[in-house]
Amino acid sequence: MIRRHLMALRLALMLVDAGTSMLVFLLVSLIRYGDGDSADAWRRLGIDIRLAAALFGVVWVVALWSGGLYRMQVRWRLLTEARDIARTTLVVMVLALSTLFLVHLGNVSRLFLVLLFVTQPVVTLAGRAILRFGFGTLRRRGYNTHFMLIAGTGTLAENFANRVEDRSALGIQVIGHLSVPGEPDEFVSRPILGTLEEIGAIFQSRTVDEVAVCLPLTAAHWLDPVTRLAADEGKTVRIPLERVAQKVSIAHEEEFEGFLVGSLVRNGQGELGLVAKRLIDIAGAAVGLVVLSPLLLVTALVLRLREGSPVLFRQARVGLHGRPFTVYKFRTMVPDAEARYAEIAKLSDTRGAAFKMANDPRVTPLGRFLRTASLDELPQLWNVLRGEMSLVGPRPAPPREVEGYDIWHRRRLSAKPGITGLWQIEARFDEDFDDRAQLDLRYIDNWSLALDFKILVRTIPAVFVRPGR
Repeated sequence: MIRRHLMALRLALMLVDAGTSMLVFLLVSLIRYGDGDSADAWRRLGIDIRLAAALFGVVWVVALWSGGLYRMQVRWRLLTEARDIARTTLVVMVLALSTLFLVHLGNVSRLFLVLLFVTQPVVTLAGRAILRFGFGTLRRRGYNTHFMLIAGTGTLAENFANRVEDRSALGIQVIGHLSVPGEPDEFVSRPILGTLEEIGAIFQSRTVDEVAVCLPLTAAHWLDPVTRLAADEGKTVRIPLERVAQKVSIAHEEEFEGFLVGSLVRNGQGELGLVAKRLIDIAGAAVGLVVLSPLLLVTALVLRLREGSPVLFRQARVGLHGRPFTVYKFRTMVPDAEARYAEIAKLSDTRGAAFKMANDPRVTPLGRFLRTASLDELPQLWNVLRGEMSLVGPRPAPPREVEGYDIWHRRRLSAKPGITGLWQIEARFDEDFDDRAQLDLRYIDNWSLALDFKILVRTIPAVFVRPGR
């Protein structure tokens, strides 16, 4: 799925923007100074053209990032993106002119600056247009579908849902509506999945990427709690209003098919940091699979000879925003372990939704060794490489565990699950699931690359000092 590679797409887009901006700088220099050596022209000004082009590329990408232009799901219209690119161009132009003035380089060609700040936004916008066309084509074919829940059952909710699904290039499927408690339901052409009071349960049972809050004035008091709950779980929140209505103060606004739509993308994890995290995941997983391939092969061979087939244990787990995926581990239990789960479900050592049992009778002797050495987790590097997991994050839970979550537990799903995490190094044998969940939320709220690095460094001694089970 394209969604799995969203971080890689952001990175690629940033690299393309950096490369094209440097090329534009060099091309405009060549045009301005004719057939002569443009490098000499810049050298006479005391500037190395290669350094100047590289600096311009970095500044341009940072400016686009600061303007939120690498948030792939915020803007629905190319016109809105053009407006924001124009604003970014103005910021960079003011910054460039101010810098030239401060360093006494006022003799830089005005024609060069005009050509640069006309050409660059046009090239960037053209790239975005091509990207939108490609994504629109794929979405019309059913790829990269996003699922939207509509809060409200009135005319506004119905009209907005219709307009969204009419624009097939958005790739959004409306799964249904939530009604306002105590108010009569109006006619809507899609199923009513419950009331606003049940939104937490809907998040638990359905895959929801976006929530559109389309409430009447009589239900305005629901706006804040619904928005907060959806945002806390990492959902994109859309608040459509009739064009004549008063604007709301929100992260991003744009006109869409006769509506003024406010979009809230609440994510404490910085965009650049997430790109770096994904890069580290790809590099770490790829290197890990190559370097550890002899150990993986030996482990698989021993398992096959000692325990028979299958060597790998495959299980459905719940990932980012509730998306199901298949996790891979070396098999440590008897082949019919899943069928025997009901026999030992009530014997868990952990209080709460999670199941953990120190002396699980389904675990084989070889499997107990693999768990002690945490070798059973190594195949999950493949899940990391595929983008379903990260090296560091909350542990992925099976669907039966997620079904037992309280509402506040579900915020664990707002981050990509990981092979290791904060609770593995700080509370590996804590018998209370709530304590583990609190550590996961602390990780999400305080995430940084430095924190990921600390967790990775501390994971190895944690495995040997307090072996897995």
